[in-house]
Amino acid sequence: MKSFFDTSVLVATVLVTHQHHYRSVAAFAAANRETGCCAAHTLAELYATLTRMPGKQRIVSDQALLFLDEVEERLELVYLNIREYRLAINQAARHGVLGGTIYDALLGQCALKAGATRILTWDVAHFQRLGPEIASKVGTP
Repeated sequence: MKSFFDTSVLVATVLVTHQHHYRSVAAFAAANRETGCCAAHTLAELYATLTRMPGKQRIVSDQALLFLDEVEERLELVYLNIREYRLAINQAARHGVLGGTIYDALLGQCALKAGATRILTWDVAHFQRLGPEIASKVGTP
């Protein structure tokens, strides 16, 4: 079984006060490059989110970079070529996806490319809109 990690799970892994912290940490700790993956773009999303969290939850850039190193060591990083980007966008359009949900469609395409059997996210509804091939793999840690 191979799990694809959405940014929402990785953010919860870092933030001890996050309501889903313990379940996210358990999933992340159990993963390795053969059993876990995320999109290369997730590194940028993770950095942006962690360094702009409100108040005391905000992570300084050096700490965020250390966690990115850990993600890169533990998970396979998946990226799309231009043909795969267009495929994901075209499929999303056929499923009625509009606006920012296109970014979840790109992540879903990365999960499919990696052969993930499940997509771990705390934003289940976002991924369930992306058609049956992706929706059937979505769940929480």
